[in-house]
Amino acid sequence: MNAPPWRITFDTNPDDCNLKCVMCEEHSPHSHRQSERIACGHNARRMNIQVLEQVLDELKDSPPSELIPSTMGEPLLYEHFDRILELCQSYKIRLNLTTNGTFPRRGARAWAASILPIASDVKISFNGITTEIQESVMRNSHLATVLGNIRIFIAMRDDLAQSGGNYCSITLQLTFLEQNLVEIPEIIRLAATLNVDRVKGHHLWVHFPEMRDQDLRRSPDSVARWNKTVAECHSIVAHNPRPNGVAVKLEHFIPLQFNQQQNVAVESECPFLGREAWINHAGRFDPCCAPDGLRKTLGSFGEVQQTGFLSIWNGGQYGKLVTEYKNQDLCKNCLMRKPKG
Repeated sequence: MNAPPWRITFDTNPDDCNLKCVMCEEHSPHSHRQSERIACGHNARRMNIQVLEQVLDELKDSPPSELIPSTMGEPLLYEHFDRILELCQSYKIRLNLTTNGTFPRRGARAWAASILPIASDVKISFNGITTEIQESVMRNSHLATVLGNIRIFIAMRDDLAQSGGNYCSITLQLTFLEQNLVEIPEIIRLAATLNVDRVKGHHLWVHFPEMRDQDLRRSPDSVARWNKTVAECHSIVAHNPRPNGVAVKLEHFIPLQFNQQQNVAVESECPFLGREAWINHAGRFDPCCAPDGLRKTLGSFGEVQQTGFLSIWNGGQYGKLVTEYKNQDLCKNCLMRKPKG
């Protein structure tokens, strides 16, 4: 028997989003997924809340420490989000949320009041320090509004913690792009000023030909400029503490080596397999957070409502992947693998 996952991501509503971020697999202006879905008469993919309820009931004796609602689409648009909050409270699970910073339907203040008491971390997507870059990367966003929302969220977080309540970390999350590279150091400075706990980023998954020139791993020159930016960001963190004197934490700000095949170092490790799980909108068990089409190449493991979550988690097919993933083509150049230690 494997130890149960410490965290589970449920892809609750991947087709629901109010933004059109250029790098997004689903909602980018370069993507045809939503228009093709609508043309075919297919309904938006939305998880039946019973899928989530069944999995948590199955794991009630050893529930996950954290639950993540959809990172594909905007989770605050999910019609059963309040039920997720109830389930987190009932099973004493911390909510780990990624949101695009618009706080749709209720606004930042109302969402903060219901989310902050049970959340471990709220990641707010943020991709530029200037209006031009932020709003061209995250189409339909409004920089001034997002900044106002972040300030509201952090002020309410700090008030709650000072009164003895839960402390929820706040993260600015970005995609590392050619387009926003020169602004990333200033995002770090802003994070320190705002009292943000962490800045987390990921290199681009190139879903569309139009985005190939945004991949910072594409050439020796782009890699060199990325590495120079990494060094600058770590220096900024060291010399610009938050108001409480603590340094902003950087995640995935790691120097690269140019590799034409873009293979990661063999000794680098997957942080997910055997530790976390993903369940798609229809209840399909997924092993990781790779783009949907790519993670299907790792195998078909079954649907949790029919097979049972633990039967899949403890099954031989998944166990083989956990031990042999470095032989998988997808895993050989996965952007999420981390250096040992």
